[in-house]
Amino acid sequence: MRLKDKVALVTGGSRSIGRAIALGFAREGADVAVNYVHNEEAAADAVARIQAFGRRALHARADTSRRLEVEAMVVAVLKTFGRIDILVNNAAILKRTPFLEISEEEWDHVLDVNLKGYFLVGQAVAREMVKRRSGVIINMSSASQELAGINLTHYCTAKGGVRLLTRQMALELAQYNIRVNAIAPGLIETDLNRQDLTSQEFREYRLSRIPLKVIGTPEDVVGAAVFLASAESGLATGSTIFLDAGQTIA
Repeated sequence: MRLKDKVALVTGGSRSIGRAIALGFAREGADVAVNYVHNEEAAADAVARIQAFGRRALHARADTSRRLEVEAMVVAVLKTFGRIDILVNNAAILKRTPFLEISEEEWDHVLDVNLKGYFLVGQAVAREMVKRRSGVIINMSSASQELAGINLTHYCTAKGGVRLLTRQMALELAQYNIRVNAIAPGLIETDLNRQDLTSQEFREYRLSRIPLKVIGTPEDVVGAAVFLASAESGLATGSTIFLDAGQTIA
């Protein structure tokens, strides 16, 4: 029970990687607030599964790219649990559009959710952590923080921003005993890319660039998240753990 009696907030926690992390935290003894923006049914199901581990849980709706909604979500979590020990910034979107065809609206939408949202939630939660001079923040990044990808200019740009945002937050929050790290998965089959992976050509192309020749699952990310959230990683801050089957070394 490496997270016994800790309180965690996981954005985008109703599905895929966020859901797997939320359940993994509950198995390790944490109470978990599950953020969602559209699918309340999925969020409620995640809450029920967390409660089945004997932990407290809450589903909290908020568009993480909107400050007022983020602030209301944080207030709701604090009202229920009294504090937030762990934040996982995970809510994200993925769009595949050639660089020359990306509209300003699409660019703004991807950057707002995938980068600005991490800033807004990270800042709001960190302000509460500062009061207790303790906390852990995990930003879900991607191997795309290091690698350019065809038709992914806005997504890769956002993830590159997450890399430096993580380091900047770690630097400025260290004085308050708040640790900030990132996890950078490679190709993980999720709701964001499942349709793309039905194309045999796309699947084979992606695997050709991965040394271990495997596609991960959301559960493959949980161990690193638990490690970073626990006291076992007490010396880690400003770091990124790559879970990419070797994609960024090739």
